[in-house]
Amino acid sequence: MGDFKKILVVMGVSGTGKSTIGKLLSEALKIPFYDGDDFHPEANVKKMSAGQPLNDDDRQGWLEKLNALAKAHTSQGAIIACSALKEGYRQLLQEGNEDTMRFVYLEGSFELIKSRLEQRKGHFMPLELLKSQFDTLEQPTNAITVSVSHTPEKIVELIMDQIQ
Repeated sequence: MGDFKKILVVMGVSGTGKSTIGKLLSEALKIPFYDGDDFHPEANVKKMSAGQPLNDDDRQGWLEKLNALAKAHTSQGAIIACSALKEGYRQLLQEGNEDTMRFVYLEGSFELIKSRLEQRKGHFMPLELLKSQFDTLEQPTNAITVSVSHTPEKIVELIMDQIQ
């Protein structure tokens, strides 16, 4: 485990459990967890709260911030939860971090994610926004892919199997 110097980006649409899985991985790997959502500028937060999807321009500065965060943690490692829906976003995140960053894709169908979001208390994601996330999603080809139909513990176990 001492050799594990990786930045893991836990990615997927809203409702896949990126924060939950990120925190569990952080505990398992003893490296810090950062929720990408905490790094959004206020303008983005307002836009999303109003039910408006972010565009590429909105995301540019945010992804650059997360890229810098990853670079700052190259030696000790970190886990970053970030939707990273498009290949272009992932390239931006990975710039200069190619050797240290891996993506973990939490994958699930629209129906599954929708039913999970409907069960969440105090987390409001309008269905239109979820639909827009699925429309935006470009499935990664080189990520560790795990179905979110498993329990969080099982998901973490499956990820751990693939990173060691």
